[in-house]
Amino acid sequence: MSAADPVDTPLGPAAVHADGPVTGARGTLVLGHGAGGGVDSADLVAVGSSAVAAGWRVLRVEQPWRVAGKRIAPAPPRLDVAWTAVLDALRTGGALSGPLVLGGRSAGARVACRTAVPLGADGVLCLAFPLHPPGRPDRSRGAELTGAGVPVGVVQGGTDASGRPAEVAAVLTGVVTASVYAVPGDHSLRQAPDVVAAAATSWLEDLLRRQRRRRRNASTTSSSTAAAAVAGPA
Repeated sequence: MSAADPVDTPLGPAAVHADGPVTGARGTLVLGHGAGGGVDSADLVAVGSSAVAAGWRVLRVEQPWRVAGKRIAPAPPRLDVAWTAVLDALRTGGALSGPLVLGGRSAGARVACRTAVPLGADGVLCLAFPLHPPGRPDRSRGAELTGAGVPVGVVQGGTDASGRPAEVAAVLTGVVTASVYAVPGDHSLRQAPDVVAAAATSWLEDLLRRQRRRRRNASTTSSSTAAAAVAGPA
């Protein structure tokens, strides 16, 4: 694991583990951990390493409760407050070269979805999104996915008791900017970290392609409008 830099938040110090190029990165991927573990989980490490190899700057954020050695995560609004404070500090320090993708595993994915728009993210990468508590599909958290407001990529274990890939895909039906990748394993995503990383990196590449396409289309439209203005009325 990379060395951690402390970042002050209203809930106490967080820690940021940074990897990848400081300059010239293709984008910045900021990842948060789940409620049952830290930034050294198999999926976060694998995805981070794969993204770095693809030219991304990767920042794994350790929430204050983990830094303080606590075993139980605070309520979601408090997670959002700490996460937002970290992102604001990183932006102020010039550490967020775009495109900016927020993400994480499980509870960290939920935080990323809830904060994507206010933090100016270009996309959200969810690993093992906890669509519902195990055995309780009636308590869906799907609104967090559909309400992310930016392109969303979800990498979900085929036997995840908190939401199988088909369940997640059903929730995202009609959301054209969402993609769901089914991978082997349960909610831990420990079984095939290389497959998880490949899926995540594939989605990141697709996000960059879509952004390039939008820029080309915008440039073409702008050029056509300018040419029409110069030509004047027929």
